[in-house]
Amino acid sequence: MFSVSPSAYISTSDEVPIEVHGFFRIHHDGRFERLAGLNTIAAGTDQLTKVQSKDVVISQQTNLSARIYIPKSTTRNKKLPILIYYHGGAFLTESSASTTYHPTLNLITAESNVITVSVDYRLAPESPIPIPYEDSWEAIKWVANHDKGKGPEPWLNDYADLHNVFLGGDSSGANIAHNMAILVGLNTITAINLRGLLAKSTTTTTTTTITATTTTSYLYLCVIMLHPYFQGSEPIGPELGKDRDFKAGADLTWKLASKGRVGLDDPMLNPAKDPRISKFGCSRILMCVAEKDKCLFRALNYKKVMEKSGWNGRFEMFESKGERHVFFLFNTSSENACALRKRIGAFINPILSKA
Repeated sequence: MFSVSPSAYISTSDEVPIEVHGFFRIHHDGRFERLAGLNTIAAGTDQLTKVQSKDVVISQQTNLSARIYIPKSTTRNKKLPILIYYHGGAFLTESSASTTYHPTLNLITAESNVITVSVDYRLAPESPIPIPYEDSWEAIKWVANHDKGKGPEPWLNDYADLHNVFLGGDSSGANIAHNMAILVGLNTITAINLRGLLAKSTTTTTTTTITATTTTSYLYLCVIMLHPYFQGSEPIGPELGKDRDFKAGADLTWKLASKGRVGLDDPMLNPAKDPRISKFGCSRILMCVAEKDKCLFRALNYKKVMEKSGWNGRFEMFESKGERHVFFLFNTSSENACALRKRIGAFINPILSKA
């Protein structure tokens, strides 16, 4: 059991040694109890957007699955871009079927006219880090297997443009997307052309190895990360003062997700410690942040890291004023949520956004 101190985010008691408020509890017997992401929505046709969705199995061996969304306008005559999306939840909560994510992904699918593959990677602590990253990489390879319409999923065979693929995610999902972009840059997949990242020979971090097949590259990458989750062992900015308690909670969730085996300065969590960062194989990054997000300073630090790394791409930032972390998931009809989705749509389909 990890040693923790009570704070605005964490409580301890004789009955429940660790509770991160509204998120999870750890009991004396070690049982992990999730408090968030428990409610789900079945796949089907969304009444608001008319988007269709269904759940598919990526790997029976690991029980890896995904939820696929297609817009109402889908026809075989016009192939659509693909968005591979990784949900947030600090690697510990949420799912592709969660009520937190299903409504937003219906809206993104409809408004961006994109096919969305929402990856249901295995959660820690039952499947500790790096397993969520490994599952996320497997999902990319599974999508790539649909090249020339010969994959296992008919919707991707019939409707997907495998030369127009985006990666995406929010919070810890944006972290995953960043790490997948690093892997794609080093271990390219010729079956697909990854044009955007919406915010992960052999690739090695300080504590873990993820292996992928290396092939000839013709990839062009752009990046969008939504309220990304990064950390590090040393506090920076507001973490030295008013956000000290938040950092303690963020550190605790990473330690729990990795069972204490992956440090806070591992490149998966702290890009400033990643010697591969200049190899990031993309031409543009659009990072979406929120003014009142306690992850904001880390996101701004990430921007500095990328700009000083020797990477030759272009970094753009979109800020939602007056908003907190992943606000767009909980108030989908707000003006700022609509503006954020519009920016995503303009990135995925710039011609459509000007129509």
